[in-house]
Amino acid sequence: MEIQLVESLSHAAVETSRSAPQRVQESPRLVATWARHEDEVREAQRLRYEVFADEMGASLPTHDGLPGRLDVDRFDAFCEHLVVRTVETEHTESTVVGTYRVLTPSGARQAGSLYSDGEFDLSALDHVRHDLAELGRSCIASQWRTGGVILLLWSQLVTFMNRNQLHKMIGCASVGMRDGGHVAASLWQQLSQSHLSEPQWRVTPRLALPVDELQSDLKVEPPPLIKGYLNCGAKVLGAPAWDPDFGTADLPMMLDLKDLPAAYRRRFKC
Repeated sequence: MEIQLVESLSHAAVETSRSAPQRVQESPRLVATWARHEDEVREAQRLRYEVFADEMGASLPTHDGLPGRLDVDRFDAFCEHLVVRTVETEHTESTVVGTYRVLTPSGARQAGSLYSDGEFDLSALDHVRHDLAELGRSCIASQWRTGGVILLLWSQLVTFMNRNQLHKMIGCASVGMRDGGHVAASLWQQLSQSHLSEPQWRVTPRLALPVDELQSDLKVEPPPLIKGYLNCGAKVLGAPAWDPDFGTADLPMMLDLKDLPAAYRRRFKC
């Protein structure tokens, strides 16, 4: 997958009015906010390290002048960072348990590209880049991987998109490859039959997963994040890329908000 993190976030693409934290109706123990300060971004980066490096075995770079055990890349400075945290009590401190980052069109212009440009030839999407927000670095602490947390993240993302008058989301949805890539190849085979985009939206991996050399007839369930995308109406834009650093196969996916099912429109109030 993927700091020069600037001293302040004033260089980031801030295309959202900062809203007050919204409490989760499903659980009074959680709250979702957009990071306002560098220390909040650091908390998200620390959770990312724990999930990607400790749990998934990703090989993450270190950065001079920054604390260890952070997942950091050059795009962070240009992104908005959504965090879900536990509510502080007299007995426990608040802890970040989920995060997403969003790269808006102006943020992508400042960064010079989307993160996904490094994994895919996205030229088919050039005409909609002005309307495209890139989602990335999604992760949730293992003990909090419930539908409620995912829906909370998505509710905030949809609100963000509507507030900024953006209509399309793109992202790389990762599948672990500890089995050598057979599950990823099988998942691609399934989704290419059921959820592949129309030809005009197709993209090409720069380093393709060698699906022809892998078993692709396994019966597999999409990981929760990918299943969530599909349930919301997302389409797969093409074959998976191979990310050696993260040890994942990355599927390019795009969601147009007009394709949200009615039930999700009601839930997200859009």
